[in-house]
Amino acid sequence: MSISSTIKTIQDIMRKDDGVDGDAQRISQLGWMFFLKIFDDRELERQTMLELDGKPYLSPIPEDLRWRAWAANPEGITGETLLGFVNNELFPKLKNLSALESDPRKRVIRGVFEDAYNYMKDGTLLRQVINKLNGIDFNRRADQHLFGDIYEQILKDLQSAGNAGEFYTPRAVTQFMVEMTDPKLGQEVLDPACGTGGFLTNTIDYLERTYVKTPEDRELLQTSIHGIEKKQMPHLLCTTNLMLHGIDTPDQIRHDNTLARPLRDYGPGDRVDVILTNPPFGGMETDGIETNFPASFQTRETADLFLVLIMHLLKDGGKAAVVLPDGFLFGEGIKSRIKEKLLSECNLHTIVRLPNGVFAPYTGIKTNLLFFTKGEATKDIWYFEHPYPEGYKSYSKTKPIRISEFDLEKAWWHDRKETLQAWKVSSETIKRNNYNLDVKNPNALQYEHGDPEELLAKYQALQEQITQTRNKLKMELGEALKHATLDAELEVTS
Repeated sequence: MSISSTIKTIQDIMRKDDGVDGDAQRISQLGWMFFLKIFDDRELERQTMLELDGKPYLSPIPEDLRWRAWAANPEGITGETLLGFVNNELFPKLKNLSALESDPRKRVIRGVFEDAYNYMKDGTLLRQVINKLNGIDFNRRADQHLFGDIYEQILKDLQSAGNAGEFYTPRAVTQFMVEMTDPKLGQEVLDPACGTGGFLTNTIDYLERTYVKTPEDRELLQTSIHGIEKKQMPHLLCTTNLMLHGIDTPDQIRHDNTLARPLRDYGPGDRVDVILTNPPFGGMETDGIETNFPASFQTRETADLFLVLIMHLLKDGGKAAVVLPDGFLFGEGIKSRIKEKLLSECNLHTIVRLPNGVFAPYTGIKTNLLFFTKGEATKDIWYFEHPYPEGYKSYSKTKPIRISEFDLEKAWWHDRKETLQAWKVSSETIKRNNYNLDVKNPNALQYEHGDPEELLAKYQALQEQITQTRNKLKMELGEALKHATLDAELEVTS
């Protein structure tokens, strides 16, 4: 069964339950269940390896609360018995795990369940959902990316229902940004608005593929990935996602608002080597958040504040890749001051301009990928305008952007020349234009053939306008001739 079919089946089951109200609660319900199942799958793998070495394994979860004890058996407890166990045993005990200092895994589990809730009221339906989840084996490497697919599928459903707010960064975009930034093993990598962990998991995959060779390398990787997420549900899913990608104890994924801490309180110990992120844009922070920043950069625009924070958190020589909307590029006022800071303190060497539809169906806003290195001022900015594949007029959920499309940028990246898609602008030019980064492609072809059907429709509409104008002129001319004839007849009569 496909992921879409599996999720649709689970959602259909949940719709029968009076306690689950809407897709937002359905994803929340699935979140904690995914976590426990995947945590148990990972435990089984770890336990088997230790036992082969003759070592005992001690779970941070009490034996009777482990997924295998109450959920794994399809013929296990159900109905009111299952519901009573989940509400009266599972949740209270996991919310209050003790000895947090001695076992960081307990901190992770407690953090997941602090804001989680069981919405389902029908224990029989709950058993049906659990049995469907048991059909997915996340220990299989081939099934690991299904987690992201599941979340993306649910987000699409949320969007279809008109509930905006969560954006899933396309995997092709995150993968490209990671590859071009090229984080090294041992470098501290941070996503300060990590969502479900797309950038972090792509970084893990990249490091394992490129640099990890020994068990010691893998241990180093375990401690170098960091994320912060404000919202409870994405934080839960990010924690789960990192476990799927081999991070045994993802306690470096904090449930917090990165912007809520005064900028001056971030010291040298907080600085990192690499930042990869798609900060929330289009939204406003709550009153008072802006006071955590210097007066010249105080705004409630979330993406602007994040960019100031990113510059502050980078070490000298540190690299960043950030997704930002067009509005930041041409914005004035505080945005201009932020861009001035960016060009004076960092080398903004590349802006990849993405076309419409990359984030479909969540938003139609045009976005850009900014790549910069802290520690030296910008001299020149290279722009690359990402083209649609042949035959495309836009992206959609059935035709998403693909990683292979970025082969154009990759081939150009290390041997930069001006092309129909690429051009260079000096920082002095940007300064003279009040730090407007919205520079149009001077090399683009000045004509566009367009879609034949669209051109035909425009032609037909123009023909209709011409016909209407001609008929109107005929009527007006006829009326004028009629009046002229009458006037002449009156003159003759008189």
